[in-house]
Amino acid sequence: METPIYDFVQRYAAAGNVRLHMPGHKGKGFLGVEGNDITEVFGADSLYEAGGIIEESEQNASCLFGSGRTFYSAEGSSQCIKAMLFLALMHFRELNGKDFSQKPVVIAARNAHKAFLAAAALLGFEILWLWPGEEEYSLCRCPVSKEELSAALQKVGRAVVAVYLTSPDYLGGLLDIKGLAQAVHQYGTLLLVDNAHGAYQHFLTPASHPLDLGADLCCDSAHKTLPVLTGGAYLHLGKSVVFSMEAYARQALCLFGSTSPSYLILQSLDLANRYLEDGYEKRLSECSGRIWKLREKLSSLGWILSGQEALKITVDTAKCGYDGREFAQILRAGGVECEYADPDFVVFMFTTENGEDDLKRLLSCFENLAVREAICRRPPSFLPPRRILSVREAVLSPYEVLPIREAVGRVMGPATVSCPPAVPVVVSGEEIGEDVAKVLGYYGMDQVAVVR
Repeated sequence: METPIYDFVQRYAAAGNVRLHMPGHKGKGFLGVEGNDITEVFGADSLYEAGGIIEESEQNASCLFGSGRTFYSAEGSSQCIKAMLFLALMHFRELNGKDFSQKPVVIAARNAHKAFLAAAALLGFEILWLWPGEEEYSLCRCPVSKEELSAALQKVGRAVVAVYLTSPDYLGGLLDIKGLAQAVHQYGTLLLVDNAHGAYQHFLTPASHPLDLGADLCCDSAHKTLPVLTGGAYLHLGKSVVFSMEAYARQALCLFGSTSPSYLILQSLDLANRYLEDGYEKRLSECSGRIWKLREKLSSLGWILSGQEALKITVDTAKCGYDGREFAQILRAGGVECEYADPDFVVFMFTTENGEDDLKRLLSCFENLAVREAICRRPPSFLPPRRILSVREAVLSPYEVLPIREAVGRVMGPATVSCPPAVPVVVSGEEIGEDVAKVLGYYGMDQVAVVR
């Protein structure tokens, strides 16, 4: 497969031109990559007005993923999430007129990334939250059934802009996207999926990418599971919506992104196309097979695992007698760094770039540890907090930062959450109750921003 962005930059770097343009390093510097770090010079195309090498590369990605259209982001899925919601709003208004007297509604699973809240603040839509059952509560997951979603759609009583879901979630949980898409389309709206952790899913057998299962819009963080530099991501338009949304897509991305996207990231996305075309499905199958065998081995040793995602292993450390953060520190001493740890879970993310030696080192760490008596606790849960302000009103209000114990009874300002997992416990505009404060403390948050 052709790699037009990478090839152009290589030619430009080899030409030895006097660089009387940005960036300021002029192709020289400390990292060794500056020669390939360019800006929109003649012939390099421009990401948000693409009609040359960038558009050609994106078309290659569209073919690989089987999408209606795929666009590049150099600012991760965070940019794509906001763009998806902008496109959904444009689509809604084109179909239903430009009546701004009622705020549009988006139905969303509660484990949404904080970029979703940023989109709500900037675009002004209302949110109807889907909540996990009390027995299933974790910061990172929110199981949603087709029946629950259908009931929520019926409850709204007026047109819904879109349904927004996260799958896979941070713990490796997968939703029934095919069934959920059927429910969404039955009610005449759109399904948007944050698939940040699942760019590889189209290349599994059978293909299980959200677009393959009926999603209308989807974002993938290429950098999370493919050999792409941090920040590289895809915005995918499904074939059912491409004709109504394609004209707005670049504007949607530009609205939330820098006008100086990294050409290093764009080159890595470009080269990933060749990587995906050149035997990736076979390598992925072999990799997922090795991970499955490792899961079986860990289970045989008594470790309790959760999640269904092909390239993740999630250990329920609390059920095995360890605080997840303590467990992560033990692994760190053994030369293994996990993706995520909280009091109950440790998450390991794999890609085809993890060889047998990596898996053997991880296995040896587990073999040197004993499964202990379970820690008898569950994460504290809480009732849906009372909403005092809209997300937009809260995010755009002056705020102060207080210890959690002093914030009870106050209204949440900007979302307080670390990354990973970047999933807020309490949403901007909601009241912080005693139960919410306990959950925040459980996940290691000791301060929050509250509206003044």
